[in-house]
Amino acid sequence: MNVLVVGGAGYIGSHCVRQLVVAGHRPVVLDNFVYGHRGALAPDVTVYGANLGDEGVVKRVLRAEKIDLVMHFAAFCYVGESVTNPLKYYLNNSAETLHLLHAMLAAGVTKFVFSSTCATFGVPASLPIHENLPQAPINPYGQTKLDIENALKALAPAAGLSFAAFRYFNAAGAAEDGSIGEDHQPETHLIPVAIDVAVGKRPHLELFGTDYPTPDGTCLRDYVHVDDLSRAHIAVFDRLGTPGSQHFYNLGTGTPTSNRAVIRAVEKVTGRKVNLVESHRRPGDPPALYADSTKARRELEWNVKFPDIESIVATAWKWHSTHPNGYADR
Repeated sequence: MNVLVVGGAGYIGSHCVRQLVVAGHRPVVLDNFVYGHRGALAPDVTVYGANLGDEGVVKRVLRAEKIDLVMHFAAFCYVGESVTNPLKYYLNNSAETLHLLHAMLAAGVTKFVFSSTCATFGVPASLPIHENLPQAPINPYGQTKLDIENALKALAPAAGLSFAAFRYFNAAGAAEDGSIGEDHQPETHLIPVAIDVAVGKRPHLELFGTDYPTPDGTCLRDYVHVDDLSRAHIAVFDRLGTPGSQHFYNLGTGTPTSNRAVIRAVEKVTGRKVNLVESHRRPGDPPALYADSTKARRELEWNVKFPDIESIVATAWKWHSTHPNGYADR
């Protein structure tokens, strides 16, 4: 299929573009390059520089490229920033996405794959987190994602839109060959920050919270490799043939890993020490979040290639060690 990847120059989007090519599809990228990198895309990928909410441009691209399906990765995703600057998140993640959907329907494109988040569940009612738990976000980032999930639910019967919404847990890692990886500004994710400390780019890692009710006192999270995420998005294509079909999936390994265990994995893989400064808990950090991905495994025959934290960290280290300054276009 011809697939428009909105936000395709970003971290997860660029990995998905590569997986689409491997699977025999033709990706077309639309990205405004606020956070994305041209260096993350192969030279032969067709790229449009535009905002996802620019309906005129989006409609022209959809028609000119004969797009069959749209994948949406172009969200702002810093939880803390969403609390201090919520309007930025409501404008981009909610309002601009509605413009994207409006343009799609006007162009007759009715298949949509949405990058959602486990943050829609807030503090979960139980663990592991399955798809039918109550959704009660505790920050604007999670709320804006839930806003779009609710809009999709309404559009499915009203407009014949077929969609899948994937609720990620902690995306991590890099391409196996080390050619593309994680390059955020600012970088807040634990694995790349720990690697920066290991190689001396940062003096220390601030460990937020050491008194949680967990085995080692630090938060438990579910780390899932970025290529495993990408393969799930492609596996769902065959389920979008029926107009108005709706699909929701949680994507994680189902194995909780503590912050301390992640740091130990970085030290083992890199062979270097990660200096720590223990700090107080951050507001809004639940003690544990990990997925029940039974539905994705059953319906999509999705299985992770990188089931443990060391294998995920090893791919991240390959990227960071060969690209110490990130992408050249940074």
